[in-house]
Amino acid sequence: MAKTPAKKPAGKQAPQGKPGAQGKRGDFIPDGKRIEEVKDKPVPARLKEFYKKEVVPNLMKKYNFKSVMQVPKLEKISLNMGIGDATTDLKFLQSAVNELELITGQRPVVTRAKKAISNFKLRAGMAIGCKVTLRNNNMYEFLDRFINISAPRIRDFRGFSDKSFDGRGNYSIGIKEQIIFLEIDVDKVSRISGLDITFCIKARNDDEAKSLLTEFGFPFVKRS
Repeated sequence: MAKTPAKKPAGKQAPQGKPGAQGKRGDFIPDGKRIEEVKDKPVPARLKEFYKKEVVPNLMKKYNFKSVMQVPKLEKISLNMGIGDATTDLKFLQSAVNELELITGQRPVVTRAKKAISNFKLRAGMAIGCKVTLRNNNMYEFLDRFINISAPRIRDFRGFSDKSFDGRGNYSIGIKEQIIFLEIDVDKVSRISGLDITFCIKARNDDEAKSLLTEFGFPFVKRS
């Protein structure tokens, strides 16, 4: 008597759909062809879109610009931490590098002394700090977090001075405590360190640069 062939276990049925329909990697369409993986496009920063849709038209109207190229633009943001104690203990420098990376999401570059200063026991080429330069999406995302989350956490904060422009549109401020940034775990901080932040703005003068930051919601001191 002939043996009845064993039934094969039922496999997963291919999802039904129209040929050429989009799907995830591994999905099949009726003709049996595998759908190619569709890569997700990076989501643009919120302030970057806000700059294009709101800030540019407002500034063009305010200053009567004839071209979009005349509108002030934020080019980069530089953050710098100087660690004087790094000359005696490199652990302080390593902590600063790790903290600045947490704040910006970008690996810092170690800065070194250009000249030797005997009074400070400083030799040329010795590591004395670290810095990061942010551009594009990283720049706008940091600005968004700084304006809306970090700056209001400063002790007795009443706004930043509008006297810190350099005459060419660039604006610099000093932060006394790195713990204002939520990315820093206060329980793991070994020492309080300050940092300098410079906003490099392409503008004809300081007034245009200030108008750009104001449009972003930068918290300047309100003068009566």
